[in-house]
Amino acid sequence: MQAVLVGMVAFGLLDGNSKAVVNGTVTLLITLVPGALERNYGLPMDPWLVLWITAAAFLHSLGSSGLYVSIPWWDHVTHALSASLVAGAGYTVARAVDCHHDDITVPREIAFVYIFVVVLAFGVVWELLEFGLDELATATGLAMPLAQHGLADTMHDFMYNSLGALVVAVFGQAHLTGVAEVVAAWWRSRQ
Repeated sequence: MQAVLVGMVAFGLLDGNSKAVVNGTVTLLITLVPGALERNYGLPMDPWLVLWITAAAFLHSLGSSGLYVSIPWWDHVTHALSASLVAGAGYTVARAVDCHHDDITVPREIAFVYIFVVVLAFGVVWELLEFGLDELATATGLAMPLAQHGLADTMHDFMYNSLGALVVAVFGQAHLTGVAEVVAAWWRSRQ
C-alpha cells in the first residue's frame, strides 16, 4: 500500500494534481504512525490493527484519486471503515483508562453508547471541515482535497459512520479489550 501511495504522490507531482499529492502524502504519513508508536514508545502493534489503520487511510486516498466519482458506493465503504477506526480508537482509550485507574469504571452499556457518541462527534467535525474547505475553495478558486456534496451526502456519511460504529460497538468489546489492556500496561510502565 505504501508503494502505491508513493506512486500516487509521484504521479500527482508529474501531472500537477495537487489533490493526489496532498492525499497521498497525508495517507503515507498515517501509514507510518503505527511503526513510530511501536518504535518510539514501545507500544506493541498487532499486524491486523496496523492493516486496519492503513487500509482505512489507503482506501480514502484511492477514492480521492477518482474512485469516489466512478464507484458510487466507495464513499460509503470508506466512511464505514474510517468510522470503525475512530470507534476502535475511542473504545481503546476509554477501556485503557478504565483498566489504568481503579476509581474509573466504564460499564459495557456505557461503552456501547460512548462509541457512538465519539464517532458521531468526530463525524460532525469532519463534515464541518468539508464545509469549511468548500467555502474556502469557493472564495479562493483552489481545488480542495475534501468536498461536501450537499445534505443528502452528509446524511449518507452519518449513516455509514453509524454502521462502522455499530460494528465496533458490537464486536470491539470482544476483540479490542486485549489492545486496550496492552495500552493500559504500557501507560503504567511509562509512569
